[in-house]
Amino acid sequence: MADGQNAPETERVEAVWDQNRTRGDEASSPGTSGWRRGLSGDWTTFAAIAAIAFTIGVVNALSGAQDAAWRGDSADIGRRLFWEMSSIIVILALVPILMLSVQRMRGTASLATRIGIAVVALLAFSALHITGMVSLRKLMLWLAGSTYDFHFSLASILYEFRKDAVTALLIGATLWLLDSRRELRKAAQEAQSNPAASLEQASPNLIWLRDGTTRIRVAPRDILWVASAGNYIEYSLANGTQHLIRGTLAATESELARFAIVRVHRTRLANLDRVSGVDFKPSGDFELTFDNGKTLGGSRRYRPAVASLGGRGAPE
Repeated sequence: MADGQNAPETERVEAVWDQNRTRGDEASSPGTSGWRRGLSGDWTTFAAIAAIAFTIGVVNALSGAQDAAWRGDSADIGRRLFWEMSSIIVILALVPILMLSVQRMRGTASLATRIGIAVVALLAFSALHITGMVSLRKLMLWLAGSTYDFHFSLASILYEFRKDAVTALLIGATLWLLDSRRELRKAAQEAQSNPAASLEQASPNLIWLRDGTTRIRVAPRDILWVASAGNYIEYSLANGTQHLIRGTLAATESELARFAIVRVHRTRLANLDRVSGVDFKPSGDFELTFDNGKTLGGSRRYRPAVASLGGRGAPE
């Protein structure tokens, strides 16, 4: 008796019980390319953020100079522009950190994980911004034959951190909203180009398996069995593919019961709709044969679950 035949290499993904998502079958997996490919349209977004940042910097410098002139102080527009631009240049250099953070946050449904990513990203962004800004100013003024003193203190650090927090929040929220808009537009385009697929996606009888930003749509009909594998569970599909996801068999059993996928062993669930035959053994155990020829063993403890399938030696 074999539990499964010709099993391919297992792919690890995460189960998602959100059956009404309008996303593609598979999204590009995040890899070493990181922020370069993380959010669609990165460079267009970056250019827009840069243009807005530089515009705000110029406006701030001019406004500061005018306010100083009204107070009777020196306007010194050049110095004010230098402070603004040195800060903005470092911020733009750190935008990829925010892009990657937003990508990771969008790739997880856990609120605690999202908050953790946001906190780490903010601290890293602020620390690098302050360090980079001060270093750039010191270098540029040194080259000009002058010096720069940041007046390092807790008060100055907190002052810069407050500004960094607002900046990171605004840029991060902009990236999030822009990417959400792109996804909605992409989903609408896919629905228009393939109405049949759109109707299938909207079906309540679909399961999404997810690994970060990668989603794989699975129809319950395509599942042969689900088996426990330590802290993971393994989906075995009729086409021979397997997907390893983190979770418990008990939780999966509860979710899949409505699809006639029931427990036939302490460590296995089987799709009774795909069973073409059942062989009951004298020991009380049994063997299920699926419509594609694969077999799966079941234990006598769960024999009543398959009694209705009949077969040789079926219990009364």
